[in-house]
Amino acid sequence: MTKIIFFGNGPLADYAKAVLEKHFEIVFHARTKEDLEEVKHLKAEDPTLKGVLASFGVMIKSDVLDIFEPEGILNIHPSALPKYRGSSPIETAILNGDKDFTYSIMKLVKAMDAGPVYHQETITFEGYPEKDEIYKTLSEAAANWLVVNIENLPTPTEQNHEKATFTAKFDKSMSPLKPETKTADELLNEVRAFIGFPKSKYTFFNLDCIVLKAHTSDTEESKLSLKCSDGRYLVVDQIQPAGRKPMDAKSFLNGYAK
Repeated sequence: MTKIIFFGNGPLADYAKAVLEKHFEIVFHARTKEDLEEVKHLKAEDPTLKGVLASFGVMIKSDVLDIFEPEGILNIHPSALPKYRGSSPIETAILNGDKDFTYSIMKLVKAMDAGPVYHQETITFEGYPEKDEIYKTLSEAAANWLVVNIENLPTPTEQNHEKATFTAKFDKSMSPLKPETKTADELLNEVRAFIGFPKSKYTFFNLDCIVLKAHTSDTEESKLSLKCSDGRYLVVDQIQPAGRKPMDAKSFLNGYAK
């Protein structure tokens, strides 16, 4: 059985690891910078160990990268590299209204998401998939490719660095929904992308609320319909008043509408 050291944190790592551990022996799961010392120790003891990374969030220096040569640490990145390098590729794709989502398996290098690519696959989703569904689908597809190919990797292809685009970290200043300046589709994409963090927020009936789910409409369907800059509406389906539990729109209106 192939033995691997796994690097990763968050949903991308969790979904990928759940697949990989069914087929490989994961001898160590590195989650922090401090764990890299144990990685070096284990690799020195067993040079056959392979490295797989998914959303580690820690810069790995040459002293670790070099010991995994020549194939390197295999990095699962959820975008069509060189597009959407950086920390928020899935969220940025959602914000941009993408319908197709891609994962890349690349060789990790010192420069951010700049290594040569072993494999890419694009998956088309119907409608407006939730962020977690995208994470799960891409992670599992990438992990399953590794299961089949990790012992016989193709020759990687260098990225076209001139075409690289970069994503940014999200922050709480992005939370307020602004229907007066955004279209209905733009606001819906914010709601979908900001689930978990930084969360989409709006004040209804003098209550600060988090908008959890919504849809767009050409008509004002309820008192939780926000008229947007394009004349269409963002209609809230699920909402969470500050300090309260999430609830559907009907329950919220029954309890708080004035």
